[in-house]
Parts: sequence; C-alpha cells; structure tokens
Amino acid sequence: MTAFLRPRPVPDPDLRLVAFHHAGGSGSAYFPLSRGIPAEWDLLLPDLPGRGRRHRDEPLRDIPAMVARVVEDLLDWADAPLALFGHSLGAVVAAETARALGAHGVEPVWLGVSGRPAAGYRGPKATLPYDVSDDEMLRHLFALGGMPDRIHEVPEFRAQLLRLVRADLGALAGYAPPAVRPPLTVPMTAFGGTEDDWAPPAAIAAWAAETTGPFRRLLFPGGHFHFLGPAFGSFTAALVAEVRAATRSTSRPRPTPGVVTAGAASPPV
Repeated sequence: MTAFLRPRPVPDPDLRLVAFHHAGGSGSAYFPLSRGIPAEWDLLLPDLPGRGRRHRDEPLRDIPAMVARVVEDLLDWADAPLALFGHSLGAVVAAETARALGAHGVEPVWLGVSGRPAAGYRGPKATLPYDVSDDEMLRHLFALGGMPDRIHEVPEFRAQLLRLVRADLGALAGYAPPAVRPPLTVPMTAFGGTEDDWAPPAAIAAWAAETTGPFRRLLFPGGHFHFLGPAFGSFTAALVAEVRAATRSTSRPRPTPGVVTAGAASPPV
C-alpha cells in the first residue's frame, strides 16, 4: 500500500505536489487541491502516523521522527520534480523535509508554507497549549476553525482527534531547530490569513530568512483556515501560480521579497 493518498494518480507527471496536513488533521483535508492543479501534476497527500491510511500506527511526538518517516516514503517518488506545501504543523514538516531531501541529493523545486510563524520569528504571537483539559482544548480548536460542527456526537472520533492534536502540538512545542544553520536555496512562498492570530502577517514574512531563493508572501482575508470551504479554489489557483513562477525563475537573482494581499488568486510579480 502506498504511503500517500493520491486523489487522481498521474503515471508520468511533470511534477509531484506534496501537501502536508495540519495538527490533528489528515491528508484527506487537502483533497480539494486535486480539482485545481494541472492535469499533468500528481498530488501526494501523506498521512502522519495515527490517522488516515496510518490510523493504526502510534502517533509520532517529535518533528525529526515525522520528517524521517516522510523522507523515507518520498524518496521512492522523486522520479519527478517535487513541490512541497504544508499548513500549520505541515509547514514545519514541509520545510524540514525540504532540508532532509536536499541531504539526499533531491532538491524540491518549490516550498510553500502556510499558517505557521517562521522558526526565527521573535515577535508576538498566540500559542495553542496541548496540556489543557479536553473542553479547553476544544474551545481553542473551534476558535481556530476547520472543526467538524458535530464532533460531540461521536465520542470515539472526539477522543481520537484530541489524542492526535496533543501529540502534534507536543511535537511543535518541542521543535527546536539549530539557531544557526545554512538557509535553504529553494524558491519559497509563505501564505497567511490577515486575521490569523496564530501566525500573524509579520510572522509569515519572517520565513524569508529561511531561503536564499526567491521569496514571496501572500496574504488572504480570514483567519487560520482562511482557505477552507469556498475559498479553496482561489487558494489553489494562487498556489499553482506560485509553483509555476518558481519553476520558471529558479535561475534568476533573488528579488526583493514581495508582499501580496490576495482576495483571490494573485498573479506573480
């Protein structure tokens, strides 16, 4: 069995887009990407242990272990260029996976991060605790958005979700990358919501220090899960435009970081 959910497998793709899920989530949350990406792209949606295709596995509780598992799975799919995208927890996993793949001689053509402050950001930001009561945890999760409205009607699902969220948030709390290390060289786009208290626009902009490649920040109206629901189509269009711009411009000098506030798909500048 493949380690990835593949909504519409492409046998000989021009590119493979790998989308990493948020804390407590699974790859299936990013299934709508398949409706808007080019027909010649293959979409890989990994599930970290404890959910989706790996629901029988024990959840991992540190970022290096998550990255090692993902890299082991991805190396078998590196016969086409890889573009990596991750939201929230997935942003950290995507960025660290890009570094780890580089050590294996596999350089992603693009890295997209969303809804997560850069590791080097030292400004004010909200934090999501993982060691509070179940009711308090659910209050925080509903405030973030993206939660099933009827979660209380299925106690088993509620318990499993909280178990995964605590494991994932614990991994983020223990995440401590080296203070000094070489930056990435891949083109990068950082996405954010204009009203996301957990990853405010300044924290999104700080990702620019993580790469020497071209960098862009795109802001969309809304909060932490600004792209879910009706906005998913326009967000996907913006993501596709960013990947296409990156694959056209990797040989160009690094530009001054761009800032775009987007209500829909925004053309590259």
